[in-house]
Amino acid sequence: MRFIAILAFGVCGFVSAQSPDANSVKAAMKKAATFYTEKVARNGGYVYYTAPDFSWRHGEGRAEENQIWVQPPGTPTVGMAYLTAYEATRDDFYLDAALTTGKALIHGQLESGAWTNSVCFDPTSKLTGQYQNGKGKGRNFSTLDDWISQSAIKFLILLDEATEFKNKTVHDSVVVAVDALLGAQFPNGAFPQGWDETPASAGNSLGKTANYPTYDWRTEGRIKEYWDLYTLNDDLAMSVTDTLFTAHRLYKGDKYLEALKRFGDFLILSQMPEPQPGWAQQYNYEIQPVWARKFEPPAISGRETEGVLATLMKLAVYTKDKKYLEPIPAALAWLKRSTLPNGQLARYYELETNKPLYMERSGKVYSLTHDDSNLPSHYGWKNDAQISHLEAALAAIYDRKPLPDPVFPPETPDPTVEKIISNLNADGAWISTFAGELLSGQPKFQPSEKYIHSGVFSRNMELLSAKLKTAP
Repeated sequence: MRFIAILAFGVCGFVSAQSPDANSVKAAMKKAATFYTEKVARNGGYVYYTAPDFSWRHGEGRAEENQIWVQPPGTPTVGMAYLTAYEATRDDFYLDAALTTGKALIHGQLESGAWTNSVCFDPTSKLTGQYQNGKGKGRNFSTLDDWISQSAIKFLILLDEATEFKNKTVHDSVVVAVDALLGAQFPNGAFPQGWDETPASAGNSLGKTANYPTYDWRTEGRIKEYWDLYTLNDDLAMSVTDTLFTAHRLYKGDKYLEALKRFGDFLILSQMPEPQPGWAQQYNYEIQPVWARKFEPPAISGRETEGVLATLMKLAVYTKDKKYLEPIPAALAWLKRSTLPNGQLARYYELETNKPLYMERSGKVYSLTHDDSNLPSHYGWKNDAQISHLEAALAAIYDRKPLPDPVFPPETPDPTVEKIISNLNADGAWISTFAGELLSGQPKFQPSEKYIHSGVFSRNMELLSAKLKTAP
């Protein structure tokens, strides 16, 4: 969901004229953060959802007692909230909380340099990875799926800054992680979904540009190790560039800027030709759209196209290079003519025909269809179009105005500061009630079931911190 993306790019909150004073805001923040660090944390890290009575914890599925989640809105998301609170208050309590959170992530840093979706502190568990600290002999696959490694790297970079680059454990972890990320980049600038000890080799792919498959893509061209291919799935373009922007801003190395430019160049060459000048989720080394999971067919993606356009604008502003704007008009025109009757965009559009493409499911078998009446519920087959926000951002660039950040607004309106504080219970918890909405990790909550949500905690802390920054 785009909510994750919004947290990574920043949150802007509404503050009314009669907002609580700074002391009330600080008191609410301290109460909430104390509850989170003392009651919700496990080994310094976090999952997505926790039962109010702590009888269960949930990430992408039920979590073990010694398991924390890296994937947002897990541990890095909460850590970022602590850093934002520290910046707003200069209270060492929040820096200490962020350091504890950072150490939990560093415990789970893989030998391959980055992270998988969770960290397990039980060395005997099958969920424990092959960690650099030697306390685990499991899987060693670093992933860029779902903002996982990107969110951990960005948080640790900012933690390195907050500790004035003096904490050797944090700084060394960042160096290893960023070097691993850069090492996974293909010669043409693309990134894979993940890597283990040795990043995949794309062979002789330089000089190739996006094209349509000449074979029957419905039945041919599947590659088992799709994670080794060129990937843009789940907003990878936005998350990777955001991470590299942060690294370059703080460390100033040419290698970060070079990686950003090369990735931008890949985004240009991977734009599909007419009649669909958008982007796919996944490409083979011939730069043709290709299958990933069995419900992710070769297609042009509305969501990924929007994410690429937002990324190209940020690259154009950051590098001051207009070439990154050149693909945008044709892609925006394609998005407009591809909008569904209800104003949304399909996740997938069939190659060349541009018909919205969906899946039907019978047991474990998926089949392609143009009918949207019986869609599997575990996947986002349609998304609210962000075309107007992209057009506003492009106009701001042409008018030499500051680029709106985030380019995409939050999916739901920000609560007021008064509402945030009044919703804090006596223990210091914000309790959410399930109302049937689609949630990260797809927990099987019952209607009206109560839970504590790391995303809500982090967003509220960010909004309260923003209030302090504007207070007299």
